[in-house]
Amino acid sequence: MDWEVPFSPVVRRLVGGAVLGAFALTWIADLALFSMGPDPWHPPSNWLSILVTGPLFVLLLVVPRPSLLMRCGLMITLSLAVTGWCLVSPQQNSSFGALESATLLLMVIRVISQVPRTATAALVATGLALAVLLTTLRPRALGTLVVGGYVLTVLIAVCLSLGCVIRAMEARRQRAIQDVRQAERLSLARDLHDLIAHHMTGIIVQANAAATIHATTPEMVEPMLRNIARSGTETLESMRRLVRVLREDNHAALRQGDLLSELAQMVSAYCAAVGVDASGEQARLEATAAARSASLSPELEISVHRIVQESLTNTRRHAPQSRVIIRLDVVDAWFHVTVSNTAAPGQHTPPAGGTSGFGLIGLQERVEALDGSFCAGPVRHGGWQVHAAFPLPHRSPPSTL
Repeated sequence: MDWEVPFSPVVRRLVGGAVLGAFALTWIADLALFSMGPDPWHPPSNWLSILVTGPLFVLLLVVPRPSLLMRCGLMITLSLAVTGWCLVSPQQNSSFGALESATLLLMVIRVISQVPRTATAALVATGLALAVLLTTLRPRALGTLVVGGYVLTVLIAVCLSLGCVIRAMEARRQRAIQDVRQAERLSLARDLHDLIAHHMTGIIVQANAAATIHATTPEMVEPMLRNIARSGTETLESMRRLVRVLREDNHAALRQGDLLSELAQMVSAYCAAVGVDASGEQARLEATAAARSASLSPELEISVHRIVQESLTNTRRHAPQSRVIIRLDVVDAWFHVTVSNTAAPGQHTPPAGGTSGFGLIGLQERVEALDGSFCAGPVRHGGWQVHAAFPLPHRSPPSTL
């Protein structure tokens, strides 16, 4: 399971610091109770859960290696071993280990929320919960067994519920991502279907014309055949990228237009919608000479149009009044599209409807379907940048028939 906490780095650091602070306070409480005993160092089981297993479990909770299941197995084994030692050897003011128990409880949440297989997550969480409950047997006191067992049972139920909630939220997020990716694939498939139909219509028209005039003007047949071969090659290149086609009955056909003109109109509409800043422009379109002269496939043009459209929409929602630069360039047979914006001036409230981030997932799916690369993220001075690179089609010269 690709489990990611949707928090900013600052919030993650604050949460991590709060958790470590709670662990430190719990350990201090353990040490205080340990030092109050008449002979705290005898037997060794009195301090083993406080000075050894507790700090070790905290380390196993935060380190990335070994795997989560291996760390859980080690924690369960050590906890049960300490409990067994306390049951078979004489005890005096033995502690059940608050830090150890707290770490096991947090590990229950991690296992439930992160382990992909439900059966494995349930089995490991049961082992962790059992290890936590059995720590109440270490002091060999009826009061500790009853009160501690009740408190730990409630905490285990809370941790299990929280882990299940996080797991359900992550599963819902993964389904939403899959839906967005599937919708983007279908949108690309519909676009390709319309463009392929356009090419095939031209091929049929030229073939019929060649069949009509070959007897009267044979010198006109050879250029028509070259056009047919070129159109057929472009059509095959588009069809190779088409995995599945699911066309809705009410889907409107797309018409191929001039990419730069459409992008210029889009930028003008964006400037008119957000207003004009002191410099006289809110968004700017830059295209190098190589980008203007590049020969783009129809599906690549539609993808570039989609990237700029989605980027301008996101900028308007998340960073209004910021300046946007759209740059088109060609480097080493790759067509690059970069949309960057500055930080929004002043405080900005979150947009209505939340920030799902599914639009960027759809763009990445579309770009990767065309064998390109996509990245999006913050830049210096608080801005944001979206960059996509597409391999330009290799066009071989038409053969002479």
